[in-house]
Amino acid sequence: MAKTEQILKLTPDGELRFRGPFTDVVTAELKLSNPSEKRVCFKVKTTAPKRYCVRPNSGIIEPNQSVSVAVMLQPFDYDPQEKNKHKFMVQTMFAPDGPIESQEQLWKEATPDMLMDSKLKCVFEMPADSSSQAPVVKASIVDSESGKKDDDYQRLQAEIKRLTEDNAKLKESEVRLRKVAISDTVSSSPTSSSGPAPAPQAVPNLPPIVYLIIAFILGLIIGKFIF
Repeated sequence: MAKTEQILKLTPDGELRFRGPFTDVVTAELKLSNPSEKRVCFKVKTTAPKRYCVRPNSGIIEPNQSVSVAVMLQPFDYDPQEKNKHKFMVQTMFAPDGPIESQEQLWKEATPDMLMDSKLKCVFEMPADSSSQAPVVKASIVDSESGKKDDDYQRLQAEIKRLTEDNAKLKESEVRLRKVAISDTVSSSPTSSSGPAPAPQAVPNLPPIVYLIIAFILGLIIGKFIF
């Protein structure tokens, strides 16, 4: 016996396409249209029931009406080398006249000559730029900011070196001035054979410029770590 031709019009009619990335639920829409003057019962089946959620997966379509079916692919680890063999089948039959108490019972009592079906294969698509362009952009941003930090660090190091050299020169000048001051003091002080030896003079404090340089260096270092 020849098989009854499918009465419903399916959109799409040959395959369901799911576009990745597949780290979250991906939904494909299937539209079922009834161009006839009779009510049509439908049921959606799949070869991989654990991988998909179909809403609604069965029902009745009134004459000249349509129903949108959401086919939701659950998240999974996509492997482009793995061959996809998932398929869907939309099974239909004309609904009997009058009220229908149980669609489940109606399907159980249906004979093969009453059934019509259409098959669709599943196609997985991964965006071409999802694995190449995004990482490149991210890397360029990281490299740019890293280079900026390196430049700031080098400038800070050069400034610290220059200030250290200036500080060393100031210390040398201070030592020379101190020696000259002590020499002048000793040479100008009267000597006494019986009196006690003159007490050594106190070492003068560092010039204010030295403290300013040290404070500036600490400020640069602390500011670098804060920002």
